[in-house]
Amino acid sequence: MSNLSTTSDEILACARSLIVAGGYNGFSYADISDVVGIRKASIHHHFPSKVDLVRTLVARYREEAEAGMANLERQVSGPLEQLRLYVGYWEACITDASAPFCVCALLASQLPVLPEEVGLEVRAHFRSLSAWLTSVLERGARHGQFQLMRTPRAEAEAFMATVHGAMLSARAYGDPKIFGVVTGPLLERLAPASLQIRS
Repeated sequence: MSNLSTTSDEILACARSLIVAGGYNGFSYADISDVVGIRKASIHHHFPSKVDLVRTLVARYREEAEAGMANLERQVSGPLEQLRLYVGYWEACITDASAPFCVCALLASQLPVLPEEVGLEVRAHFRSLSAWLTSVLERGARHGQFQLMRTPRAEAEAFMATVHGAMLSARAYGDPKIFGVVTGPLLERLAPASLQIRS
């Protein structure tokens, strides 16, 4: 059973890196077969169609993200530090190229051509991330740590869009440092130095 799970995990990991590199239509089962070193029939055994594969990949990606956010909640109590660590996670991933782009952000840019089953999973990821960011911003505002210009929900959407846009800019310029250039002012605007001193 563990061997089946390992092969399935390898297929998903390979598909994830291929999607980040070239999008939904930028890879085939033949590409996965070459990288993982198994026959296409074996891939079809685990994932009968590409839709099944990518839907599973995005669902698992969302579960991992939700587990990461829950872990952040347990490890760090301060809302500002939670946002710093969230942004820092992506900054590290982009700098070392281990995960240079959010799979769901990339797939969201392709929603008009994605199968509906995949689109539903991508939208679910965005809703989940938005809900978490909203709760962090609400808590921070309640404790006087954040100075919000709009509702926590609107600020969460802007925060999420800025982080995803920063990924895009870093990729466009071929410069990982651009990510921090874009996201740095975001945290400074939400938590000016005067509020950070008080909290």
